[in-house]
Amino acid sequence: MKLLVTGGCGFIGSNFILEMLAEYPDLYIVNLDLLTYAGNFENLQDTIPYGDRHRFVRGDIADRELVDSLMCNGIDAVVNFAAESHVDRSIIDASAFVRTNVLGTQVLLDACRRHGVGRFVQVSTDEVYGSLGPDGAFTECHPLAPNSPYSATKAAADLLVRSYHKTYGIDAVITRCSNNYGPYQFPEKLIPLMITNAMVDAPLPVYGDGLNVRDWIHVRDHCRAVDLVLRKGCAGSVYNVGANSEYPNIEIVRYILSRLGKPESLIRFVKDRPGHDRRYAMDATLIREELGWEPEADFESGLDQTICWYIEHETWWRRVKSGEYLTYYDTWYTERLGGKEAGIGRGE
Repeated sequence: MKLLVTGGCGFIGSNFILEMLAEYPDLYIVNLDLLTYAGNFENLQDTIPYGDRHRFVRGDIADRELVDSLMCNGIDAVVNFAAESHVDRSIIDASAFVRTNVLGTQVLLDACRRHGVGRFVQVSTDEVYGSLGPDGAFTECHPLAPNSPYSATKAAADLLVRSYHKTYGIDAVITRCSNNYGPYQFPEKLIPLMITNAMVDAPLPVYGDGLNVRDWIHVRDHCRAVDLVLRKGCAGSVYNVGANSEYPNIEIVRYILSRLGKPESLIRFVKDRPGHDRRYAMDATLIREELGWEPEADFESGLDQTICWYIEHETWWRRVKSGEYLTYYDTWYTERLGGKEAGIGRGE
């Protein structure tokens, strides 16, 4: 199989590429990534032993000419991880989210039509469903009700994928996954932000009362699910992916502090973000029963391994927490934390 993976230098995309190259000796991957702030080619250092089975192309999925040039070289399937993905940034400015998440998906779908690509996998998110009450879980039949600019663009992309399957007969499938954690996650997201701030005794900003609940899954379990959907999923279907690991944010923050031997006095409850969904939970019955997928990592051991990874890769995350990241951190957290404490979070 010759696979086009978009966003392959990001957190989930890079983990997927590493897993697939190790698992399938006959797999050839073209990795298209624009290397925006969250894309890091350093994530793929371990692809070196695979030689020409991994080809990196720097570029934009919304660039029609470039995407066409890649598709005409005999791509068998596309897995679309490329996305602007951070809710906070979408609140500041949604423009890049619309371009990448919506227009970029359309460009990829059109190219698949022109070049007869066999399968298109759209990697989406539980956030397209909106917010849950205290009970129940999202099923694939749950209506889409996005509450942030980020989730609205992902919902729009999902609907485009559905429409191209229905209208043009493209062999397309959609995965919607709960919150990922694991190695190489950009430190603007909850778990790596809390780990890396705690390691330098910086304040840990927690939105609102900290009781927003997320359903967590290790990134490698997510990658295995995407692989199964790629190879065995039913065309036109949506598959929810989740590991039944629901925790309030504040519990995760306290657990991280405990494991690092840091005091809870580092916690700062800050002004909540607009439209903050209260709870997500995923019903993954369909992918379990139809494709035989099961998560392997339990949350506590997976989080312990993740904490250890960030401790062992301090050089990596210190390089990442620089430049554009600092501009974002200042924009979003300076007012919430106060100037001096925000400076500590910047590593000053």
